[in-house]
Amino acid sequence: MPGLPSSPGVDKIVENIGKLPPDVLAETCQQILSHLQGQAMGVDSTKVSDRFNKCGIQIDHGTIQEAVRFLMLTFRSARESNLSADVLVTKMGESSTKWPEPALQVVHRLWSEQGTLVQTHQEPRAMLSIGQLVDMQWKLGMALSSDTCRSLNSPYISLMLKIVDISGQISQRSFEMTIQQFENFYRQFKEMAAVLETV
Repeated sequence: MPGLPSSPGVDKIVENIGKLPPDVLAETCQQILSHLQGQAMGVDSTKVSDRFNKCGIQIDHGTIQEAVRFLMLTFRSARESNLSADVLVTKMGESSTKWPEPALQVVHRLWSEQGTLVQTHQEPRAMLSIGQLVDMQWKLGMALSSDTCRSLNSPYISLMLKIVDISGQISQRSFEMTIQQFENFYRQFKEMAAVLETV
C-alpha cells in the first residue's frame, strides 16, 4: 500500500503549511480537491500566492508551489490507498510531528466531505497524463529596444501561455516574437489543426 509523502524535507513543508490560517488552508485544499475531482483544469499557484499576500502571509512563490505539490500528492496517495479521513489524518501525523491540530482538522473535514468524489473521478483521468494549454493571450507592441528586431519602433507580438503540467499546477510562460516569427507560429498551428481534423 503506497504511503503518504515522506522525506527529510517534509517537516519544513509542513511547518510552512502550518503557518496558514485554517480558512486559507481550507481554500487552498479546496482548489486542489476541485482539480482532483475534474472541476478545475489545475491549481494556479500564482492565484494562491496572491491570496496569501492579501491575508498578510509572506511566503515565497517557490515555497507555495512546493506546499501545493505536497498537498496534491497527499490527496492522491490517500485516494490510491482508499484511506478514510481518520486514517489519512493519522498517517499525516505519523509522517511529520509538525502538523498543527487545526490543519489536520481542515484536512479531515474536507476529505470526509469530498474524498469519495476524488476517488471516482481520478480513475479515467490517470490515463491522461499530458500537459494542457489552458489560456493564451497576446498583444501587439512596438519595440523600443530588442536583440531580435533590426530597428527601433518595430512591431512585435507578446504571448502569454498558461499551461497545466501533469502534476496539476498551472504555470505561466511568456515570450516575444517578431511579426515574421508570429506568422510562422500561426502557420504551424493551422497545420496542426488541419492534421487533428483528419484524426
